[in-house]
Amino acid sequence: MQRMGFILGIKPEAIAEYKRLHAAVWPGVLERIALCNIKNYSIYLREPENLLFATFEYHGADYAADSLLMAADPVTQDWWKICMPLQAPLGSRKEGEWWAEMEEVFHTD
Repeated sequence: MQRMGFILGIKPEAIAEYKRLHAAVWPGVLERIALCNIKNYSIYLREPENLLFATFEYHGADYAADSLLMAADPVTQDWWKICMPLQAPLGSRKEGEWWAEMEEVFHTD
């Protein structure tokens, strides 16, 4: 199992809509997340900085392959078409990233 953390900006005027959408995530999106070996997935919002922090556990053997599987899913693509315009990716993210991956520097159980 690998713990993952990502950060992303959100447009201030989009926060209410983002919360509304995530209060009732589409079942097909939730199914795809599970099929891609992702568990314990949470997204947190920090205002007034307007940052989203996502954390989850990856329980698969090939995160890159599972990420491609998720990206190829039509239901997930439709979900992203709604959510992505609400978001504001960080300028410091790596090429090809939307959510900027974070390094874990501490964990305890």
